[in-house]
Amino acid sequence: MNPPRPITIVGGGLAGLSLGIGLRQRGIPVEIFEAGKYPRHRVCGEFISGRGLQSLQRLGLLDQLISGGARPASTASFFSGNSSFLGKPLPEPAQCLSRYLLDDLLAREFLRIGGRLYENTRWSQGFGEGIIRATGRRVRATVEGWRFFGLKVHALDVDLAADLEMHFVPNGYVGLCQLSGGEVNVCGLFRSRTTLADLSSRWRDWLSGPRGSKLHSRLRSARFDESSFCSVAGLSLKPRRASDTDECSIGDSLTMIPPVTGNGMSMAFESAELAIGPLGDYCSGVLSWIEARQQIARNCDEAFKSRLAWAQRLQAVLFNSVLSRPALMLTSRFPGLWATSFSLTR
Repeated sequence: MNPPRPITIVGGGLAGLSLGIGLRQRGIPVEIFEAGKYPRHRVCGEFISGRGLQSLQRLGLLDQLISGGARPASTASFFSGNSSFLGKPLPEPAQCLSRYLLDDLLAREFLRIGGRLYENTRWSQGFGEGIIRATGRRVRATVEGWRFFGLKVHALDVDLAADLEMHFVPNGYVGLCQLSGGEVNVCGLFRSRTTLADLSSRWRDWLSGPRGSKLHSRLRSARFDESSFCSVAGLSLKPRRASDTDECSIGDSLTMIPPVTGNGMSMAFESAELAIGPLGDYCSGVLSWIEARQQIARNCDEAFKSRLAWAQRLQAVLFNSVLSRPALMLTSRFPGLWATSFSLTR
């Protein structure tokens, strides 16, 4: 019997590490090339919901995350300017965990089960047979004249009204979620028509919201952990189909969903799980590389098409200054609408 074909994964984020773990569990030789190192902070809502938790459960990772410090989340509240919209139970429970802890936990598990991990190593050999792209977002400088960027920092001394708070500000939104140890993750998506050369010095202004807002009041006495601050720019939130590329891509390399859905981490885990079966068949010789890649693309397109479309509509409403407040008001008044909005993008 021939040994299984090896797999190379480029990018050691959530998708890449989860895929590597899933393949190693099947005895497949896997190496991961990661440009950074562990542990480190990344711009992320640090909120895992929906089907992603089920993927983690099937991969045998959920209990490790919980024992590693994940904190359950069951309620959400919404704010726009100085207006509050009553907290709602999440239709499904979620888990919150710092990427600083999560990526390191996954990397150590991958190494424990025999994976080969190359940190601080950039890949420069292209993406052909047996090579998976999990390198994160596809950079796009502007979208219809707007520059989209994300900021993240951890803070102490922040009292939340719910496990997850979403604050909508002019040209952006900021999510706050409770982590273990009293920390709160403060993560925002923003857009600007000007060059973003001052993020390292003005990030507090962006993340704290305008004076008089509930967000500004919430963070007035916060103690920010400046070592946790990170930023990312060149974000593109336009849905992409896996079938439109000849590369085998997972996670944000495939497509990004608007962060407001709280589904980005979930889709990373899901796309990894959807790739395990076809890659296992490729490695054992049942499928050719082209057949495996096409099967992965079909799996991902079928799983994500609808939620990406709904998330795109939701994003457009929330960035519309006329529509966003009425939409939040309706959602807060009608529980069925809130549950439906959640289910359509989960």
